[in-house]
Formats: sequence, structure tokens, C-alpha cells
Amino acid sequence: MDLKTAAALRRLRLVSAPEAVSFLLLLVCSVLKRTTDFNAVPVMGMIHGVLFILYVIFWLDAWNRTRWPLGRGALYGVLSVLPTGGFFAERKLSRECEAAVAAAREADADAGVSAA
Repeated sequence: MDLKTAAALRRLRLVSAPEAVSFLLLLVCSVLKRTTDFNAVPVMGMIHGVLFILYVIFWLDAWNRTRWPLGRGALYGVLSVLPTGGFFAERKLSRECEAAVAAAREADADAGVSAA
């Protein structure tokens, strides 16, 4: 795995938790809109929409770079539409990201040794 792949995983990981938080806040705002005079749905809807679009873009980029099997790629897609799924995605991606960085560094070190 190269550093660009590790960076793609990191971007996806970094946006997954904020996307999940924005989704939960949007749900809370929706309930408050219907039960009180408080209406923050337009603002939270915009914030969540931007974060969700970023998640989808980063998810597709990571899937393209990592060549995940269909099941794993689809799992990250499904986690994006579940209210707390982004937290689970972040946790799984954290482990994958660490492994990808380690593999990229090892590949760079091996390339440096063979070039010398």
C-alpha cells in the first residue's frame, strides 16, 4: 500500500465521526422542531449534507485506492446512513489506516534498501 492510499483512508476516517455527530444533531433538531419553536433544521441540514457528501466522496476514493472487496466497501457505505454508523466506521478505519501507513513505510524502506 502506498502513502496516497493511507491518506485516502485517513481522510475517510477523519470525516466519519463528524458526519455521525451531525446526523445525530440533525435528528435532535428535527424532534425539537416538531415539539418546540426551536428550528435549527436548515442549518444542521446544510452542515450534515456537506459532511455526508464529503464522506461519500472520500469513501469512493478510499474504495478505489484500497480495492476493498464488495462486502467491506458496502459496509462503509451502509455505515454512512446509520445514525451512529460513522463512529463504527471511524474505529474500523483507524485500525486500517495504521496498518496502511505501516505497510507504506515498510515498502518505502524496502525500496530505499534495494536502491542502495
